[in-house]
Amino acid sequence: MNLVYSDLQGNVFDHPDFLALGRNAEMITEILDEELIPLPEGSTLVSLPFTRPVGIDAATGDMKLVEGDYHAVGALLPQGFTRLLLPGYVKSDKTKALPLFGYTAVVWKEDGFYVAARLTDNPYYWNPIHCDPNELEVEVKRLVAKYPDNRLYAHLSNCALGYECLTASNTFLQRWEGAVPVSYSCNAGCFGCISEQPDESGFVAPQTRMNFKPKVEEITQIMLEHLRTPESIISFGQGCEGEPSTQAVIIIDAIKQVREQTQMGYININTNAGLTDHIRGIVDAGLDLMRVSTISALDDHYNAYYKPRAYTLKNVEKSLRYATDKGVITSINYLVFPGVTDREEEIEAMIEFVRRTGLKLIQLRNLNIDPESYLGIIPKARGELLGMKQMIEIFQEELPDVILGSYSHTPKFYTSDRSTAAMVL
Repeated sequence: MNLVYSDLQGNVFDHPDFLALGRNAEMITEILDEELIPLPEGSTLVSLPFTRPVGIDAATGDMKLVEGDYHAVGALLPQGFTRLLLPGYVKSDKTKALPLFGYTAVVWKEDGFYVAARLTDNPYYWNPIHCDPNELEVEVKRLVAKYPDNRLYAHLSNCALGYECLTASNTFLQRWEGAVPVSYSCNAGCFGCISEQPDESGFVAPQTRMNFKPKVEEITQIMLEHLRTPESIISFGQGCEGEPSTQAVIIIDAIKQVREQTQMGYININTNAGLTDHIRGIVDAGLDLMRVSTISALDDHYNAYYKPRAYTLKNVEKSLRYATDKGVITSINYLVFPGVTDREEEIEAMIEFVRRTGLKLIQLRNLNIDPESYLGIIPKARGELLGMKQMIEIFQEELPDVILGSYSHTPKFYTSDRSTAAMVL
């Protein structure tokens, strides 16, 4: 398997004499055949700025940098695929941070590109090729014209057309899981926040956070437009907003008004679940699904990344337990990173967390972060590093009643034949 690298113009090459390497956190490592799959449809190859590609000289067996002005290359995977290794590189300028994306090791093998990844959910619904830009533009214009005073539709139109957000696009295409952002504020200061970064962070947020408080009418208009089929999902908590439960009052009112008019579809919230009293109110209003973002079940790691304000991981656990007990289908949006998530102590803590909270689904999501910056703020490893592949296998063995996937599903998914999910795992 040949090393893949790029020149300064972004042209991508495979090195005829160098074998590819990957990274597991700070450790450069070999890539095994069993860790590779063909580059998934919908992936993007990107050049990693401020890096140098590193590989193994096939003739000598020595680890070497590629000579000249070249950059390492990584793959950005579509949803449904879990990264097993980072690209093999060293920083050429350690003061610079990589843009906030989830870089995956990529190689050239035989006659095509391969990545160190694993299929963990059906990628169909979140593959960008299934979002027709012409149809999307027509539907954006239609709904914005139908609701000219609805600021949420105007906001989401930029998310869909400008940022190419698939959840926002679904809102206009009126299919699958659609977005209804509600909050401009947050009770956490996530190190890798994609919608708001302090000037001194060194990161550039790839999205712009909403800057207004929507009216209940604006929210209900979107919800009622979207909840038209039995399998539709409308979701509070998007990448373009803060923590939705900070706006619990308007969420509760909107849910109640919508459920007075229709029982169609499902209402979901993507949340950090730190505001337990607010979550209880939202659950009691008629919530169907809840996905809680977490990066760890260990307090020191969780706090280092999320920087929670006036809540703890215990509050998160209480919120999940309450929702589960009330019949809400609960899952976690588990931000995973090779060399960290697959540490022995992380795996053990997460297994116990899942058992205590009664989760139905672990959504494995690749953490978008500059690796060096992330590793610099979290605790050092205390136990053995087992690898992402083995971590997934341990979860499957220890949590047989919990599904491993990548995104939210309707309740039917949990009771029907999940042969596709079983196949990909």
